[in-house]
Amino acid sequence: MTQVRQGESETSAEPAPQLEPLANSPVPTHVAVIMDGNGRWAKERGLPRHAGHRAGTENIRRIIESFAEFGVTYLTLYAFSTENWSRPVEEVSYLMNLLAEVIDRETDNLNKNGARLRHIGRLDGLSEELQRAVKYAVDLTKENTRITVNVAFNYGGRSEILDAVKSLIHNGVDPENIDEALLGRHLYTADSPDPDLIVRTAGEMRLSNFLIWQAAYSEYYSTSVFWPDFGKDDVRDALLAFSARKRRFGGLLPR
Repeated sequence: MTQVRQGESETSAEPAPQLEPLANSPVPTHVAVIMDGNGRWAKERGLPRHAGHRAGTENIRRIIESFAEFGVTYLTLYAFSTENWSRPVEEVSYLMNLLAEVIDRETDNLNKNGARLRHIGRLDGLSEELQRAVKYAVDLTKENTRITVNVAFNYGGRSEILDAVKSLIHNGVDPENIDEALLGRHLYTADSPDPDLIVRTAGEMRLSNFLIWQAAYSEYYSTSVFWPDFGKDDVRDALLAFSARKRRFGGLLPR
């Protein structure tokens, strides 16, 4: 993963994204984002970690809209990993309450703007109230077609593959009949194409157990901008970087 942008962008008074430079450039169908840097964003400002998490969640609707404006039709957001349960109890509890608040606050607006919300990950471990809220958001928006937003919450790439294998075994599938396509249909992302582009904020250079099956041929883009500061201009920069890539999928480009 190559770092291509330095510094932070402002979250207020940003100009609208300029679509013209992308008009003749390929736009990825599916972008996945590892939303990193909330804690460091807060630390730089002398704020508690939870202030960073809140700032990060308040950025989500704007970024969904930005990707949709540029023509991205699938967006996957890494919100809470299976490994995040090891964080302090107080922080985990805050994140759970924050997710419930965000669902309550944002679902109607996202529905009106044509976003289809999906949860990818395990629901077990979440409270019954939170499970009901997630299922309500998914059901309310299921007919929308402008952009599909997969929210990876209580998600782990290895757990996803294990769950797919267990599903195949449970359904009595003959091992000789299992191929990559069949396994893919048992993943959480079964009705989404593999991500063309994976964006990670806050400068880290790893996948962190995110979409490890689906990302086999994804392009990567890393930026040092913390997630709460990641704005429309940063979305545009990531998409322009993608448009300059030559995708070979293991083969050679034609001469």
